[in-house]
Order: sequence, then structure tokens, then C-alpha cells
Amino acid sequence: MNFTLEQIAHLIGGKLEGSKDTKVNTISSIEDAEEGSITFLANPKYEPLVYTTRASAVIVDEKLILNKKIDTALIRAVDPYAAFTSLLEAYDQLLSFNKAGIDEPSFIHKTATYGTDIYVGAFAYIGSNVKIGDQVKIYPNAYIGDDVIIGNRTIIHPGVKIYAKSIIGSHCTLQAGVIIGSDGFGYAPLEDGSYKKIPQLGNVVLEDHVDVGANTVIDCATFDTTLIKKGVKLDNLIQIGHNTTIGENTVIAAQTGIAGSVKIGENCRIGGQVGIAGHLKIADKTQIQAQSGVSKNTKVSQTIYGTPAIDFNNYLRSYTIYKKLPNVMKQIEKLEEKLLNL
Repeated sequence: MNFTLEQIAHLIGGKLEGSKDTKVNTISSIEDAEEGSITFLANPKYEPLVYTTRASAVIVDEKLILNKKIDTALIRAVDPYAAFTSLLEAYDQLLSFNKAGIDEPSFIHKTATYGTDIYVGAFAYIGSNVKIGDQVKIYPNAYIGDDVIIGNRTIIHPGVKIYAKSIIGSHCTLQAGVIIGSDGFGYAPLEDGSYKKIPQLGNVVLEDHVDVGANTVIDCATFDTTLIKKGVKLDNLIQIGHNTTIGENTVIAAQTGIAGSVKIGENCRIGGQVGIAGHLKIADKTQIQAQSGVSKNTKVSQTIYGTPAIDFNNYLRSYTIYKKLPNVMKQIEKLEEKLLNL
């Protein structure tokens, strides 16, 4: 990163106060900033740091009134936090998409096709009939199975495994260790007590703008599709069972386990360490609190908590009673003692 303040002000839609030719090459916190870095101030209580920071520029609220002389340039914005976030996004894109070319050794099957400005890292494997879009970045040790399709500007981080027939949309990010399309957990019990594996012949489809966190696993469907719809954000260490569908713009935190054939709606928020039983329907805008165990369908915009999960407000009322149980028990014991002494 090496940009002038004029370029950054234009990028974030801010008004520059300072030299337009000053260059910055890194992003820092306001406390730790050094010359050549840019930072931001969103919370007014940290205003004193503007007067002492060594940053070359600070993104501030457009209405900020300074009480002292400063030695740094300012970029005034309507929302400094949102403006700084835009800068971080641009910086991330610059870092993520600055690689191009094909490293050696790597393997690309002769029937595979790919677009312009792609990157394939060392020891990556790309199978037969794979179709890869423009500006896709595939980092070292990634595995792309036969007949996989990957859209434009998607990033496949190191060690990702994408099984055959999976479809990955555009502008997706798969963090290190992600597995897409592994066999679903399907076994038929036999009379002798053993289990016979049911072949998993379906695939996984990730629509556009889906992010998948490190070491998350999404199983393929038995014979249809496990579907992750547009804009879904998945944290690290999540298990998604076969035939599951996750609706648009739903976010799921780490260590959540979703069993097979679950239908999750749009704009849901699911906390960490949640467990969802198979074949359930989670309605649009459902919020599931962390460490909940979900065993029945939900209603639109419902918030649930607990194991088994119930309505959040009912849980809080129930828990208030639960905390009083030791004292209630003591009172009952005293009453029993009085009755026995009558």
C-alpha cells in the first residue's frame, strides 16, 4: 500500500485537510500509529489522541471541532468508522488480489479452463473439466476436484479441499482448511447391528458473496444439493450436514453443528456452539443464542435460547425462577418439618 491522501480521500468520499501529496503505506490504531500510517477516530472520548498521534493522517467526523493545534492531516467523513472500514476493505482487496501467475510445481488438468489474471499456488491440484473464472486466487496445497465450477474474484486459501461437482460462486472467500462436498453422514442400520454406508452422490453449491471460515465443513447432498445462498457468512469450525439449505445473508458463529436436511431462512443470526437437529425449518430472521440446542421449528423473527431452545423471553423468566429453587427448597423443607411436628 502506497497511496496519497488525495487518493484515499477520494476513495472514502472524505474531505482532506492537509497536503494532498502526503503518502501513507500502512493502516494502524491511533495509539500505535507511526509516520506513514493512517488511522481513524470514531469515539469522541478518544479525541485527545488526535493531538498526540504520530500518524500521517486521521479519518475523523466531519463535525469535529479541534481544541488544539495538530501535526497530522485530517480526512473528514460523515461516518469515520464506515469510511475506515471502506479503506480496510480496499486494502484487503489489494493484498488478496496482488498475486498472479501459476507456481510450480502445481497440477492443472488439460481439460480445465480458467479466466484472466488468476493465481495458482505451488502444490495446488486442479482436476478435469474444472471451470475457473477471472481473477480467482488459489493458494498453495488447495485441491479442486473434477467438474468444479468457481466464479470470478473468488479466493481459495491454503489447504482448501473442494470435492467433485461442487459449484462456488463469484466473490466468495474460503479460508484455510475449508472442506466443501465431503460425504454426508448417511448410514442404514442392518439387522445384525452394523451400518451400511449410503452413497452420497449430490453436490454443494455456494452462491455469490459467501464467506466460509477456517476448517468449516459443508457436506454434499445424498443425491440433490446442499445449498448455501447469496451473502451467507460462516465462521470457523462449523459443520453443515447434507441436503441443508441456508438462506441469503444468514450469519453463523463458530462451532455450530447443523444436521442434515435443515432449511434455514434468510437473515438469520446463529450464535456459537449451537446445535440444530435434522429436518427442521428455521424461519427467516430467527436469532439463536449461543450454546442453544434447537429441536423444533421456529417462527419468523423469533429469538430462542437454551437446550432445548425456547422463546428467549420465556427462557429468561424461567431462569429467574430456576435461580430461586434452592431457597424455595429450603422453605419446603422447613414446612415439611413443621408438619411432621404437629
